[in-house]
Amino acid sequence: MNKKCIWIVNNYASTPSTGVGGRHYYLGQELAKQGHEVYVIASSYTHLLREPKHIKNDFFIEKLALNFSYIWVKLPTYEGAHSSQRIINEFLFSFKIIGLKNKIKTPDVIMHSTPALLTYYGSYHLCRYYKIPYVLDVRDFWPKTLIELGGYSKNHPFIRLLQYTEDKAYKNATKVFANAFNGVSHMISRGMNKSKFSWIPNGISLSEADNKEQLASEVIAQIPKDKFIVGYTGTIGVANAINFLIDAIPLIENKDNIHFIIVGDGKEKVNIVNSAKNSTIENITFIPQIPKRQVQSMIDFFDVCYIGWQKHKMYELGIAAQKLPEYLYSAKPIIHSYSGNGDFVAQAKAGITIEAENPFAIAKAIDDIYEMTIEQRNMMGQNGREFALNNFDYAKIAKKLSTILFEA
Repeated sequence: MNKKCIWIVNNYASTPSTGVGGRHYYLGQELAKQGHEVYVIASSYTHLLREPKHIKNDFFIEKLALNFSYIWVKLPTYEGAHSSQRIINEFLFSFKIIGLKNKIKTPDVIMHSTPALLTYYGSYHLCRYYKIPYVLDVRDFWPKTLIELGGYSKNHPFIRLLQYTEDKAYKNATKVFANAFNGVSHMISRGMNKSKFSWIPNGISLSEADNKEQLASEVIAQIPKDKFIVGYTGTIGVANAINFLIDAIPLIENKDNIHFIIVGDGKEKVNIVNSAKNSTIENITFIPQIPKRQVQSMIDFFDVCYIGWQKHKMYELGIAAQKLPEYLYSAKPIIHSYSGNGDFVAQAKAGITIEAENPFAIAKAIDDIYEMTIEQRNMMGQNGREFALNNFDYAKIAKKLSTILFEA
């Protein structure tokens, strides 16, 4: 395959030093290992960055590895996900990236990702300028998410703008990706030709997972050594439905022998902690967010991993949680509280899937796995690891991605 230049446009992209890394950091890294020249174009500030970039000029090029660089675009700070400045920044980003013309290597293809759908305009303008394919990578389904989960009217002016933009992006894209397995069903409903679609899931960096960092001693000291550990790592928000796990804990038959570890931060953490206190739950420990490179070290202490969701029709499109590949690769059994399509835990036979938002079912699943033999739990765990190696290795995903990109 000829070596190409790829621009990945995602204003919410990060690196392990600025945020959590994620999809485009790892895909870019693997594409660069194939010999392609890769630029990830991201905002110097977003509410998702742990360590925002402080830059003087409009653009700062950070070379991370051979053939792999981030282009940080200078943007104003703002307060929180719901700040109006966040939307203004998406417009600013879309406008400012046009200034990258002829400043870095000419792209052979531009892949635009939709945590910010509005950055379509700058991305597509650059594609037309360079006369190259525009490729759309759908991470979030705007405006559907705002309508379904946020309660916005389809006739709201901003929703109408987003709907117009989404439809234009599907129409003008040569290829369309999504990390949600069944996302294509929504795209077809908006008039997209199905032949454009390919599933490009979130994955796991095996080199990072196999060279995991050890936990701090003060973190290890908080983990009971003589208990069966049910663990969760990740964001603690409304969508993660940790409240139903808290409701399940008093219902567990073997609760004297089982301890819960909840690792992470988020908007709902205070409510979850207070709920546990109000329920006088003593067999639970809350640990703040840890670096991504330590996640596998944390999971090593778990006997079973937990992940839950709300019961909502949005999940008909599937799920794309970063923690699922991490859980599966860890070779630990998984309890999956989920009512939707694309259930990888069930497909892999890697644990027990139960109805979402059902504390009684969660409690029973925990008791059932606790009562299993070590061999039964190990079998589930190995099924999960094999599934992860076959489907979620970022090196394999990047090979599939590059093949599809240059068909375009």
